[in-house]
Amino acid sequence: MQYLNTRQGVIAQNIANADTPNYRPQDLSEIDFGRVLDHVTTEKNKIQKVRMESTNALHMPAVNELPDPDSEKQKITYEVAPAENAVILEEQMLKSGQTTMDYNLMTNLYRKNVNLIRTALGRGGQG
Repeated sequence: MQYLNTRQGVIAQNIANADTPNYRPQDLSEIDFGRVLDHVTTEKNKIQKVRMESTNALHMPAVNELPDPDSEKQKITYEVAPAENAVILEEQMLKSGQTTMDYNLMTNLYRKNVNLIRTALGRGGQG
């Protein structure tokens, strides 16, 4: 949630500088939980990779079985205003909306988790 809050501040700064000459928009890099789960310590410090099992041919394939989307070349284009400003307000507003939705999702999950713990303790799920 702290990451999302900080990202929203960076996006707001981009929007605020939409008319600033030579301003380039900034963004935070996404947190890569896959890297965190890449190696899991098991018994006696042996490292074992986490692997997804599929029990049905219709299940989604494992990540290592999918084609790498980064292998395809994609032309990156940026819209630049006459004042050499590269802030695209529509793009920043979409990022802001997505960040707000992600933050609300995390808040709701946190609230439901707290209510579940309260219910388990016998104090009811209200609050």
